[in-house]
Amino acid sequence: SQPVPPPAQFLTAPPPRPLWAKILFVVGIVGLLLLAFYWQALVSHARTGASYGARVGCSCRFIGGRALGDCRKDFVAGMGLITLSEDSQAKSVTARFPLLAKQTATYREGWGCVLERWED
Repeated sequence: SQPVPPPAQFLTAPPPRPLWAKILFVVGIVGLLLLAFYWQALVSHARTGASYGARVGCSCRFIGGRALGDCRKDFVAGMGLITLSEDSQAKSVTARFPLLAKQTATYREGWGCVLERWED
């Protein structure tokens, strides 16, 4: 009883991947490593931007009496991704940085606009 040799089709190597696929793989791995390395800084910047946006939006809306859409004029350069929404009943403005951060500032008589506590 001799062992049966495997068919020849299983002995051939798979075709080599094209160069662009190898480059794309390496770029993807490097991108993931950079994202992992800078993740905490990225989230911190997003939280800071959302906090600034909420505070400025709340002050503009409930102290300045302007429309919320007009409050974007008060943002500094680079805050294009921050979005604002208001809760007129609670006298609060919430600012969001997509997928990373959200912060709310609420108007309090005698205190002005106060940010909610950060949750880590």
